[in-house]
Amino acid sequence: MADHNTLGKKGETLAVDFLLKKGCEILEKNYRYLKSEIDIIARTKDTIVVVEVKTRSTPDFGDPQEFVKPKQIQSMVKAIDHYVTDADLDTEVRFDIVAIIENKQGTAIEHLEDAFYHF
Repeated sequence: MADHNTLGKKGETLAVDFLLKKGCEILEKNYRYLKSEIDIIARTKDTIVVVEVKTRSTPDFGDPQEFVKPKQIQSMVKAIDHYVTDADLDTEVRFDIVAIIENKQGTAIEHLEDAFYHF
């Protein structure tokens, strides 16, 4: 597995642990619908939280959250729409980003709630 894939998987594990400590219930990891993938689907109180995890080894080329592009957001919206409809859920949906910098100096995790817009 390429180094960036290994870092990405480690970042997703760190994000799950982080969200669990914040009291979230993890419903799905790596949820796929058609060509879309949602890294984490969680629940907190009465809200479904769609989480995109961005992990980098350095912020030199920009913060990890800057790498979430509009096309990816549209794809995530379609996927969570399918998930909510398929599960017949009547709940708020929030889109978050967990941005992680992981390197020899340590690990920094930033949780950006409501990072895109309400669904």
